[in-house]
Amino acid sequence: MVHAETSTGVLQPLESIAAEAQNAGALMVVDAVTSLGGVELQVDTLGLDVVYSGSQKCLSCPPGLAPITVSERAAKVIGDRRSPVQSWYLDLSMIQRYWTQERFYHHTAPINMIYGLHEALRIISEEGLESCWQRHLANSEAFCAGLHAIGLHTLVSPANRLPSLISVKVPDGIDEAAVRRTLLTEFNIEIGGGLGELKGRIWRFGLMGHGSRERNVLLLLVALEKALQKHGWTS
Repeated sequence: MVHAETSTGVLQPLESIAAEAQNAGALMVVDAVTSLGGVELQVDTLGLDVVYSGSQKCLSCPPGLAPITVSERAAKVIGDRRSPVQSWYLDLSMIQRYWTQERFYHHTAPINMIYGLHEALRIISEEGLESCWQRHLANSEAFCAGLHAIGLHTLVSPANRLPSLISVKVPDGIDEAAVRRTLLTEFNIEIGGGLGELKGRIWRFGLMGHGSRERNVLLLLVALEKALQKHGWTS
């Protein structure tokens, strides 16, 4: 399942589903691309079997790496396969052997990227992981409070809202694409539009990693209100 759903801004609860998966003897695979580093994620406590993420989101590292963790139970399933993995790219059995004394060749390691990830993780460690979670939550709540103050509404209720990506409903009669263009051309701020059924109905604001800062929250609110007013919106 996806922990942090970036097309909607929903943070999905893992506890009950992870428990059901364990009771059924199933493996639990979690997409934590937009939550790792920005939202509490207790991999061992919940008994999650495979969790993967991306370096470019809340970790504030350049894109190109996919951190992954595999439980002992999942590793045993991989090792007990009767058929070979069809994809070289995602052959975890071969990657496991790459990181043992055998050093079985799988790929040329992206050394520069790994140094970049090391520095990104050092910065998070210096701040404190729990403090990093709290910073994302506090800035998200401040941004949402500001949105409501100027008459805008979030798509997701607070109980299931993803702190690192906030989806905002587009007011009736507003050209959402025009507002995004104004934010980009006049304020150098790029935000996302809705996808699928939500296309044209929401904006998606990323407040993640180093970008989750109080000054960015204030800048976003001021710029958004001015862009809306330019396109005929009144709160």
